[in-house]
Parts: sequence; C-alpha cells; structure tokens
Amino acid sequence: MESNPELRLAWQFIENTGTHLFLTGKAGTGKTTFLRELKARSPKRMVVLAPTGIAAINAGGVTIHSFFQLPLAPFVPETTFNSAQNHYKFGKEKRRIIRSMDLLVIDEISMVRADLLDAVDDALRRYRDHDKPFGGVQMLMIGDLQQLAPVVKESEWEMLGKYYETPYFFASNALKQTNYLTIELKTVYRQSDSRFLDLLNKIRDNQADDQTLAELNRRYHPGFHPDKEEGYIRLTTHNYQAQHVNDRELASLPGRASSFKAEIHGNFPEYAYPADQTLTLKEGAQVMFLKNDPSADKKYYNGMIGEVTTINAGGIAVRGKGMEKPFVLQPEEWANSKYVLDEASKEISEVVEGTFRQYPIRLAWAITIHKSQGLTFERAIIDARNSFAHGQTYVALSRCKTLEGLVLETPLRREAIISDSVVDNFSREAGRNEPGERQLYDMRRAYFLDLLGELFSFYNLEQAYKRLLRLIDEDLYKLYPRQLDDYKALEPHLKEKIVDVAAKFKTQYTRMVAATDEYATDEALRERVRSGATYFAETLKPIRELLDKTVMPLDNKQLKTRLNERKQALDDALFVKEELLDALRAEPFTVTDYLKRKAKATLEMEGDATPAGATARKATRTQGQRKEKGGGRTKVEVPADIRNPELYQALVAWRNEKARTQGTPVYTIIQRKALMGIVNLLPDTPDRLAAIPYFGAQGVRKYGFEILSIVRKYLKST
Repeated sequence: MESNPELRLAWQFIENTGTHLFLTGKAGTGKTTFLRELKARSPKRMVVLAPTGIAAINAGGVTIHSFFQLPLAPFVPETTFNSAQNHYKFGKEKRRIIRSMDLLVIDEISMVRADLLDAVDDALRRYRDHDKPFGGVQMLMIGDLQQLAPVVKESEWEMLGKYYETPYFFASNALKQTNYLTIELKTVYRQSDSRFLDLLNKIRDNQADDQTLAELNRRYHPGFHPDKEEGYIRLTTHNYQAQHVNDRELASLPGRASSFKAEIHGNFPEYAYPADQTLTLKEGAQVMFLKNDPSADKKYYNGMIGEVTTINAGGIAVRGKGMEKPFVLQPEEWANSKYVLDEASKEISEVVEGTFRQYPIRLAWAITIHKSQGLTFERAIIDARNSFAHGQTYVALSRCKTLEGLVLETPLRREAIISDSVVDNFSREAGRNEPGERQLYDMRRAYFLDLLGELFSFYNLEQAYKRLLRLIDEDLYKLYPRQLDDYKALEPHLKEKIVDVAAKFKTQYTRMVAATDEYATDEALRERVRSGATYFAETLKPIRELLDKTVMPLDNKQLKTRLNERKQALDDALFVKEELLDALRAEPFTVTDYLKRKAKATLEMEGDATPAGATARKATRTQGQRKEKGGGRTKVEVPADIRNPELYQALVAWRNEKARTQGTPVYTIIQRKALMGIVNLLPDTPDRLAAIPYFGAQGVRKYGFEILSIVRKYLKST
C-alpha cells in the first residue's frame, strides 16, 4: 500500500479526515485488497456492507438491507407513507452500533441505487445527528462504475424518476449534500500485458474503435473445443445459457452422478448462498473453486479451475489446472455474520448468525458474467453477443489475466459494448477533480479542529438543560418551587461559565492549530487543551450535582414520562462530556484516542438507558436506586421540597402497600399533591386533614384514621 500513491492517499483520507470517499478503479487495481487491509489495521470502528448477499460474503460484511432492516421496496423521498420507514425499529444493540461507529464502508457501490443510499442516510440520521448527511458517519464507497450497474424495474423508476436524474449512487440527495472525494486506483495488478490493458481500457472508457475490435476479434475461434486439461471456463450473458452448457457437459460424461447437500445451520438466507445447495458432480467434471484455501497449503484459490478426479466414500478429489497430483477436497464453511458489540472491549465485532457448509466448488464449464464479478481466470471462452447491460462486456473481458487466455465464442461487435453516458460524464468530471496532498493536509487539519470543536461544544447540553428547565417552569412550578429556583439560579452559570467561555476558548485553540504545522503534537496546544478540559470538567460539576438530587415524583404518567425523558437527555449529554474531559486531564488529545473514548462513552451511555434516566452509571448518581443495608427493599425517592422526609417515606410506604392489597393504582388511594400537603402541613385532627387540598372529607372517611395515626406517630418521635 505504501508504494502505491493512490492507495496511500486513500488510506490517509480515511484514517485522518472525516471526509466521504469514493474509491474506484479498473478491475484488478486492488480495491478489495485495500478493504481487507483497512479492516485489519484501521482503529476506526467500521461496518462493512454490500448490496447483494454474495458481494457481502466476499467483502466480509452483511447486506445493506439486512443491516438497516430495509424492505426491497423503493425509498421514495418526500413521501408521508413510505414502507421503508416502518422498518427502522432498531433494537438496543443495533442502535448502539450505529451511534458509536466511525466509518461505514459500502462495497460494490456501482450496484447501489441512489434511493437505497438515501434510505441509509435516513436511517443514520434517525439515530445520530439529524442535521448531517449520513448522521455524521464517514462513508467509504468502493467500486467501479464501469462494471455492474444498479437494477431498477420500470415500475420502480416511474416512482423514483421524479426525484433522481439517474439510478446510480452519485444521484443520491444525501451524497449531494457532502463534499465527497473520488480517488481512482490506476495500477492494475491482475493484468501485466500492456497491450491487453490498453484494449481493456478502450472498452471500459467506451473508446473502442475498429482497430480495437479487430485486435480483440483475433481471439475469435469458431468451433473452439479445448481439451479439458486446458481448464477453460465459458462466460455467458444469461443464466440459462450457463446452465444449459453445464447440464450438457455433465450429462456427456460417463459414470454415475453424485449429489452433495449443503449443511445449513442457523440463519443463512437463500439469496446469500455462496455455493450450490445441492452440488451434483461426476468424475471428470470441470469445476471452479469458490473461495481461497484456508489451510497453510494454499492448494486452491477463489476462481481457480479444476477437475474432479475421484468421488468415493472418502470424499472428492480434485486436480487444479496445472497440477500434477489431485488432492482431497474438504467441505468449507461460509459464515453469515451480524455486527454486535463486545461488552468488555466496547468494540464492534462480528457474530455468526448462520453457517453454510459445502464443497467450495461449482460446475464451471460456464458461468454468467455477473457471477464472475470479482474473479480472475487464466483461460476463458466469452460469449458477449447478447450483452444487455452497461459494463457487461468489460467485466467479462477483464476477468482474464492475459489476451492469450481469452477466446471469443462469437465475434465482438460494437453493439455489445454498452456504456452509459451518465457514468462516462461523471467519471470524466471526477477525474478532473482528484484530490492531492495539499487537500489531504487541509482536511486533516480541519478534521482535527472539528473533533476539538465537538469536544468543547456544549450546545446539546445547554439545550437539554433548557428543555428540562422549561418543563419544570411550565408544569411543575407549584409542586416543586424550590427545585425550580435551583435550576433557574444555575442557568447563568451554564451560559456564562461554560457556553460563553467555550466560544472564547474555540477562538484560542483554532488560532493555535492554524499557527503550526505540527499542531497534532504541539506541546503548547496540548497543554491548552488539557487546561480547558480541567476547567470545563470542574464547571460541569454543579450541573451534575443538581441533576443528581433532582427527584420529582409524579402521579401523572404522561408528565412523568416527559420529565424522565428530559432528565435522561441532560444526563446523557453530561455523561459523555464528563468521560471525555476527565480522560483529557491526564492524556493528550489525539484523533484516534478521542474517537475510541467517545465510542466507549456512547456505548456505556446507551447500555444504561432506563426510563428514569441513566442514574446507575456512577455511584454518585444512584440516590433513588440504592438498596437499604440488610434489606432488599428500594428506598423511596424523597422530593427536595418536602419538609418532613421521614413522614413522607412512611406515608408513601403505607400508600404503596394499600394499593398492592387492593390491586389499584397508588393515586386512587391518595394523590401525590394531597400527600405532599399532609407532609408539609402536619394535620393532627380529622378536620385539618379534610382541609388538605385533593383529599377532603371522603378521604378522611376512607383513610383518615390510618393517616392520622402515622402523622401522630411521627410528631411524637420528633
């Protein structure tokens, strides 16, 4: 990777910036290798997706539809009824993954429709930043637009054509809102023959002239029947053509056919089967290997042609082309994986949902051009006369390593070279605007500043505080006037000591980052960031203390839910800031460490969401959750405005027990407002008890004796 300038540049943009990237290139330029290296080496938390099951298995990921729980229906923008939107009810695990990931990789992006990419954007915004494309997740899109195109039915395009000028991914409305970059890999590793490369490039770029066609048609050999030892494979445009050839060739072999049924365990959808569910073979059958040999022997690789030499009780023996001796082939296993979170490491990992076990071969006298995507052959017979899709002929020709290994079953005609002018125009424009080192330098600095700005932004916290204060002020001011006063008194502290200071601090660190090329390691900047983290960590403490002592019991379920949601939002915003700022008091700010810490804090926050707020995340936040020593009963929450908390606890315990024995809600026994009136006014006679608001004479008749007994007992003990 280091020796290839385009690959190195792509790596730098992904690792050190937040920019979205389209990584493209001709067949065999190393796109798959780049993805493999990225998954193995990158510290960023990534999810890898692909548009089809086979592509997902090859990329080591899952399908876009599966991960985002999308239907196969089109995603129609600006519609109030959209079937896709009904599927966004993600579970806790999926929400945590989405909120903590840094990078979303989509492989084979050429097959992804624009509306599908917008559906991804819509799902990400729901669970991340609603105001940013793709919810603020960095996107890496990998593929070659001159290869397989997206599939769109005529009926679907009638709906989508009003919103998109083309089905290709680059017409996505969300993508147009970004300043994504395009990097084209230019070094081809699959073919080393410069003459063949030149011919392929002319086909790919729709520049094939008569001389190009004449050169390629020298490989047309009518009636070509190679010896089976030569290991040719036939590429066809349609599946029925390939099936017809394979059935015919298998039937022509002598001997009895044997069938091998795949072992399928767990969840492995049929559309993602990487091999035949029932594999039928004879000795002498030509086969193609469907994956690389996982053993140290490396006897075969994905796309290699071989011949079945023996079928017996001991299994299948296959001889690869060019090999002297056959080897016994063992069944191999493919995994259908989903992404989950490792609770210990707080890292995204893959968990196998299902397995598919089968011999890693299929009959291969012929396969379709579409199924050959991503494969490489030494020798191939190509029938492209019925080409019907953009890039199909180029995909077929580029599967071969050399021109000499290619044989045309029918002459190649100009009408078989189908190219989409929309793709051609897009590619030309992207080629004129390829990024360079200067743009990388600027974006690295901008990304560093963006993350610092995110760290020292208290906008979300301020908004959460104001929303909670507004609820208390509008709906709870009579019940909890003292707590309302506390929140109002602290609001200037939040504005002047935190929000306003953060704005001034941003000016300081922005100036310092701009003043040096060594901003990432500049000691003065690191010390300034450390000092800022210390300051803000301390100034957040009064807000934390106030929130922790905020206890406002309510009988009204709707109001209680709103209160808990707003307390939860403030607690979430506080928690993430506290975790990040505390860490930076001891360690320098780096992009990688910050992303890891933020992801961990987000996961811990998500992992402890409760209806009443994440009160159990720290010992200091467990006032209403701790247990009594020696007993298993939960302590009652005591409102800060209650003057006689011990009496309040006793009355609540009595009310709860009464409601339990009668099987009725607690508020039917006595309303919270009446309960607070009794606690604060201490009535010691039936008349005084009847005067309590929301209690009255009826309450005295039903429960007066019991309540007065509890009050008198409390007064006697004080």
